[in-house]
Amino acid sequence: MKNQKIWACLCHLGYNMWADYEEKDGVKGFYYGQDSDVIATPRLRFQREAWDKIVDMLKDAGCNMIVLDVGEGIRFDCAPEIAAEDAWTKDEMKAELARLRGMGFEVIPKLNFSTCHDEWMGLYCRMISTPQYYEFCRAIIKECAELFDTPRVFHIGYDEEGIECQRKYNLAIIRQGDLWWHDFDFICDCVREAGCRPWIWADYIWNHTEEFLTRMKKDVLMSNWYYGGFPEDYSDPGNGAIHAYSVLAEHGFDQIPGGSNWAQRGNLQATAEYMKKNADDEHLLGFLQTIWYPNCVKYLHRYEGGIEDLAETRRNW
Repeated sequence: MKNQKIWACLCHLGYNMWADYEEKDGVKGFYYGQDSDVIATPRLRFQREAWDKIVDMLKDAGCNMIVLDVGEGIRFDCAPEIAAEDAWTKDEMKAELARLRGMGFEVIPKLNFSTCHDEWMGLYCRMISTPQYYEFCRAIIKECAELFDTPRVFHIGYDEEGIECQRKYNLAIIRQGDLWWHDFDFICDCVREAGCRPWIWADYIWNHTEEFLTRMKKDVLMSNWYYGGFPEDYSDPGNGAIHAYSVLAEHGFDQIPGGSNWAQRGNLQATAEYMKKNADDEHLLGFLQTIWYPNCVKYLHRYEGGIEDLAETRRNW
């Protein structure tokens, strides 16, 4: 008997992941071009009108899980200084969680602890691997898990921590080797202590395959991701991102593959077809669609396309 699949979509409350606040004078800590929707901002890029439409589309598409990127979007008691100016209160979040659950959604929190995507932390992203950083991480994971009523999984990101993804940053912070693993294991342990299962983007396996397979704990839920087109010859291991799905399956890791309409439509459908041929059903828990745009009216067309792909993938499964 096939397991009940997760049909999830990543949505964003907070969106300060890539770049420091833009300044008219002085030097920005991070730099990633002039796109105002990438540069971190003091206020949320979140519009209720867009959010309500996105949620309704997700329900109609058969989505049963929303992964909510929290970031700077909630005013946490343990670190109120990192919150956006218009961040939600915890009571507002509780009310929204009740509404979403009443619509049939399981809601999972996401906080990205990769040094490539941690601008939401404010000054703590400059304190990587210090006692203050560890104290902050443990406290905010605990408080976030409590706010979300101890969800079964907690997404910690942890993707793209390498020089190639920070080459335009004025300040590049990269953990490698044993330090990467030390901090990764610490964050996972914080999630476990909070009563949840760690969930990650699994791209670290692309360039550290043997190390990953040796040191990664099996209770960590994997979302490998690949957003391009799939070649006809699926057996070709030349594309490490695609081949990683098969490697994770061969070694018995639970997976929720990540697809997207970021680069092209139809990627999630192609991902599902690949997984049918290259993964056993027991360890394939579902699929996660990503759009990678803020929840704003001007980007509703991006969400419409991504959610249509999710609905089609679910229908054809």
